[in-house]
Amino acid sequence: MATKVSAYLSMLERAQDARSNEPAWLRTLRQSAIGAFRRTGFPTTRDEEWRFTSVAPIADTSFLPAPPAEVSAQDVAPFLVPGLDGPALVFVDGRFAPRLSTLDTQVTGATCLSLADALSKRPAALEPFLGRSASVDGRAFTALNTASFEDGAFISVADGAVIEPAIQVLFLSTLTPQPAISHPRLLAVLGRNSQARIVEIFASLGASLGFTNAVAEFVVGEGAGLDHCRIQRESQTAFHIGQTQYRLDRSSRMSAHAMALGGLIARTDAVAVLGGEGADCTLNGLYLGGGVQLIDNHTEIDHARPHGTSRELYKGILDGRARGVFNGRIRVRPDAQKTDSKQTNKTLLLADDAQVNTKPQLEIFANDVKCTHGATVGQLDADALFFLRARGIGLEAARGMLIRAFLTDVTNRIGLDPLRAEIERLLAARLPGAPAMEHAV
Repeated sequence: MATKVSAYLSMLERAQDARSNEPAWLRTLRQSAIGAFRRTGFPTTRDEEWRFTSVAPIADTSFLPAPPAEVSAQDVAPFLVPGLDGPALVFVDGRFAPRLSTLDTQVTGATCLSLADALSKRPAALEPFLGRSASVDGRAFTALNTASFEDGAFISVADGAVIEPAIQVLFLSTLTPQPAISHPRLLAVLGRNSQARIVEIFASLGASLGFTNAVAEFVVGEGAGLDHCRIQRESQTAFHIGQTQYRLDRSSRMSAHAMALGGLIARTDAVAVLGGEGADCTLNGLYLGGGVQLIDNHTEIDHARPHGTSRELYKGILDGRARGVFNGRIRVRPDAQKTDSKQTNKTLLLADDAQVNTKPQLEIFANDVKCTHGATVGQLDADALFFLRARGIGLEAARGMLIRAFLTDVTNRIGLDPLRAEIERLLAARLPGAPAMEHAV
């Protein structure tokens, strides 16, 4: 693995030499990321945060930057959420595709640009935020992204602006002759007392053998509200590593929904720092694994200031020989008195060979708090199956009804109707035994 690290370092340093036109602060940021990757290398199962997820298949594959690909609007359409009328930024293999994007639907109070365009036209607007929340220290893949990204999405919401239409960001991977790597980046900054909805989608054209190494940073200003949905539906032969970082200011609110459906190895880290008093955070997640997939979700909610509230619910369904990992940490710092936090993880195993490793954690350094956590792992309830079958319902239909009930606990929390309908369609497609899901009124 050391040889692969050396090869990546050589590639990073060559790319850095070619970026002489970048702002000095960004070159410094990239140099710091290269140094962090040099110190850590790729994580191994000896690292506590990676003990159940080996990235050797990623580290041992020689990934190359994807060549430019010809993609049509018809190729893109199936991956965008129908019924959402807001702007859509489309990236193909990590590069902005303006002719496939719909920025003509720009809304008052929001700026949506490619990151490369923003860095060219308004670098000073990015300097206080880009790379400031998603730390590269001890995070090899975040460091690799920070050192390597070519492009990404930049979304800025003005103070007091309420953006009703959801903003979609699609990162599409194509089938390439050789395994390809891309480093998508997303930076969203919400001003004071603003509101916005952002839908982030990762998808593949064909049975991609590529590697998506994504980083997203969300800065939620004082009194602002963010609704974020992350849908990862890439090829089940691809690799996906994602780091999502939220920073919440005073009296701000965020609600996040993470859907992990694809990837041969798919790891997502979601970190929310409640850095202002009275911040409110909700993390919801669903993960589906089949075949020999490995789906890993690591979450951290960091209560840094008093009177913070957080709620977290992650549910998973694993079939075949799939493996799941859930590691959820809630940290309450000494100054974060009056914290109210609850975390729940539930996993449903549909096959004897499916397995999950779940580890809820509480780290509490304040004495006036209310915190709970819990995790359950089980199979479909035999008594419930018997009850349904005794009333003339077939086995597959009965299994589907129970699976549907398990899923809707999370999907019903998605407040945007077209988005919820699209997610329910994707879930029904992945679970043939489950009937079409309908939102409970």
